[in-house]
Amino acid sequence: MNKTYKLQLSKEEMKQYGYQVIDTIVEHFNTENTKHPVAYASREEMDDLFKIEAPKKAANYKDVLDFVTNKVLPNSNIVTHPKSYSFVPGPSNYVSVMADTLATGFNIFSGGWTASPAAAELEIVTMNWLLKLFKFPPIKGGGIFTSGGSMANLTALATARRQVCGDDFSKAIIYLSDQAHSSNIKAIRVLGFKKEQVRIIPTDIAYKIAINKLKNAIAKDRLEGFHPFCIIATAGTTNTGSIDALNDIAKICRAEKLWFHIDGAYGAAAILSKKGSQLLKGIEKADSLTIDPHKWLFQPYEMGCLLVRNHKWLHQTFTEKPEYLRDIEGNTSEINFYDHGIQLTRRFRALKLYMSIKTFGLSAFKKAITYSIDLAEDVENLLFCKIKLF
Repeated sequence: MNKTYKLQLSKEEMKQYGYQVIDTIVEHFNTENTKHPVAYASREEMDDLFKIEAPKKAANYKDVLDFVTNKVLPNSNIVTHPKSYSFVPGPSNYVSVMADTLATGFNIFSGGWTASPAAAELEIVTMNWLLKLFKFPPIKGGGIFTSGGSMANLTALATARRQVCGDDFSKAIIYLSDQAHSSNIKAIRVLGFKKEQVRIIPTDIAYKIAINKLKNAIAKDRLEGFHPFCIIATAGTTNTGSIDALNDIAKICRAEKLWFHIDGAYGAAAILSKKGSQLLKGIEKADSLTIDPHKWLFQPYEMGCLLVRNHKWLHQTFTEKPEYLRDIEGNTSEINFYDHGIQLTRRFRALKLYMSIKTFGLSAFKKAITYSIDLAEDVENLLFCKIKLF
């Protein structure tokens, strides 16, 4: 049979192809500082460049790779560029890129234990590292790696709804600030809540959720017969980087018996620094916490994460037992992550965070984050001095 019908290259062609891809990536890492961080192109220009009918005949693999290298990559923003200020994500790292290559090359399915015990175990181990970092319960706590913060927030709110409201959430009310990330509103809408069930609480002069206004809103809703069930706090807003008063909100949640979710996709990783850990006091009191390793933990896309105080909450919310999965059930210690989230089919996301932490050590991540904060403060002080001069 002709090799093109098998969707395969020869061993020698695969090696040449791979070497060229790796050389291209390495060259990019070493020269990205000299490139423009932003790509400018109109839809018309991109259509002229790429819009063709799907070819019926094979092309030379080198020509296709050269086309992508010369036309696709240069027309994409370089979000890891040191002068890329428009996006929150921080730089990637080469070890994680290679880890993703391995995970994709071996096409590892990390949904269930039986399909890949090692993938499931590495996700458990890496998740436990994060649980310890954020001072969540080490044995009782759990979590899941997701495609990003948006999916982590959706998973958290689905869990909160199930655990607090059960099947009837018709009178449930959820609270968040006017600075909360839009992914939370999107998640609320996807989960079937009406606009009338959402309370957008104004922020104070520091862009933190106004505590007294939050308390008043909860009291008013209870008097009117509604069921307050969840507060979403933010640990690093997208607009200003502000962090809500986490300890104060935790007290409200405890007194009112509300679910406490923290969206820390942007800023939660600052806990690795001394200054950041002070600002994030109370983050360990959350019922659920979103973090985004593909932001300030220097991972390539896609990698979000949800941590919860009790791993059983995820299992109780998402487990389904169709016939085609019943014959592969193991013992209770063998976690099937398709029972802990929305996805059944999952890529092996844990590998890149695991390998990069193992390779560089957590202290390197701490230094990188501390340097980022110090640099931001230096820039802020410089701008303040210039303002005073004028």
